[in-house]
Amino acid sequence: MLSYHIRSLGQTEALATQIAEALTRAGAPPSAAGDAAPRGQSCVAVFEPSDRGALDQVKSCSELGRRRVLGVTAGAAPLRAHETLSLLHAGCTEVLAWDGSERSVGRARALLERWHAVEQVLESPLVAQNLVGSSPAWLKVLRESIEVARFTSASVLILGESGTGKELLARLIHALDARPTKGQLLVLDCATVVPELSGSEFFGHERGAFTGAADSRDGAFKLAHGGTLFLDEVGELRPPLQAQLLRVIQEGTFKRLGSNAWHKTDFRLICATHRDLTGGVATGEFRQDFYHRIATWVCRLPSLRERPEDIPRLAASFARQLRPAAALDFDDAAREYLLGRAYPGNVRELRQLVCRMVQRHVGPGPITMGSIPEEARTWHGEQDWPDAELELSVRRALAKGIALKQLGRRVEELAVRIAVADAEGSLQGAALRLGVSDRALQLRRANQRG
Repeated sequence: MLSYHIRSLGQTEALATQIAEALTRAGAPPSAAGDAAPRGQSCVAVFEPSDRGALDQVKSCSELGRRRVLGVTAGAAPLRAHETLSLLHAGCTEVLAWDGSERSVGRARALLERWHAVEQVLESPLVAQNLVGSSPAWLKVLRESIEVARFTSASVLILGESGTGKELLARLIHALDARPTKGQLLVLDCATVVPELSGSEFFGHERGAFTGAADSRDGAFKLAHGGTLFLDEVGELRPPLQAQLLRVIQEGTFKRLGSNAWHKTDFRLICATHRDLTGGVATGEFRQDFYHRIATWVCRLPSLRERPEDIPRLAASFARQLRPAAALDFDDAAREYLLGRAYPGNVRELRQLVCRMVQRHVGPGPITMGSIPEEARTWHGEQDWPDAELELSVRRALAKGIALKQLGRRVEELAVRIAVADAEGSLQGAALRLGVSDRALQLRRANQRG
């Protein structure tokens, strides 16, 4: 059943009621509104186009990206581009000018149904047990990946540092591909392809096509037919080979080495790399036409330092995978250590560390600091904050003319929103994390809304 709620931002209660009634008549009634709305449930935020205070309220509705928001304004005239961009940056997923027509109702319902379908997949074991995390940066990636996998056949380019989970995401996209006769996922690591044998790897060859070709062989294009071809580390391909692959991707035909016969192939293409391909295009190291063919949709995976709130959940998940029967967790000190540590190797490095800690842990009870390997017993927690990213944000704010008083208020508002979102709406849990009383937090939120 479709699940969403409607919130009136400012003096728009009448319009919010009108929208709710129209969607109900269309067979898509809203759920109960308010702060107690389930995590992930979409929100229809109704506000006047001229209401400048709506931006901050949209941020609250979206819970910093954890919830999808359909911004609805009164009147048929759409907002200007810069106004819409401001709302999108504030947390709206889409902005709709409401005129009460069947077109407005149909558009709103279609968006809400699509988001609800994506949310159901997001909460499924396939996703929740394999791509762990609930940070806004991670949820954004997962939602977009689910949508492009389930509802399109677009080629996908996955960008990200080593160890961020590029192959895991590629496998998820293949698993969610809705083709009824979908074939296998074929993984080809471009970094290991020997240049002299690259033609055989991709196109295949006939017997006797070159010295050592004792038998005929199918290449990646043949084996991936009807399924998905995942080219890992695609940035390692040289321009001449990129040109050869471009023809196959464009036309869907290829010839084996040593053959004059053309073969048809049809596959979904997923590529991944840790390299800056747009920079490679600018320098001529990567073909522009090839880039645009493989990058119909681009996904940038966040590094672990961009999603630190996911570290405890990831660590606990790895520990359970390693010892399913033990129900292992970490004590407070060990959890603090994991949060304060740097991970140049991202999630892969975190998993390796947790694996070593689990192997050293004996007996009942949580994993403690004593299970940390001796060479890993370094501490950067106090030094990492304030960090370079915070300094950069403050510099940008000062450059825009934001005064110290306003800067402090914005940081406080952001901290409150993050704590409440991480506590899944629990003011008691958020207050504990912020180091304030429940009453003080309630007053702060009331002042922000006011």
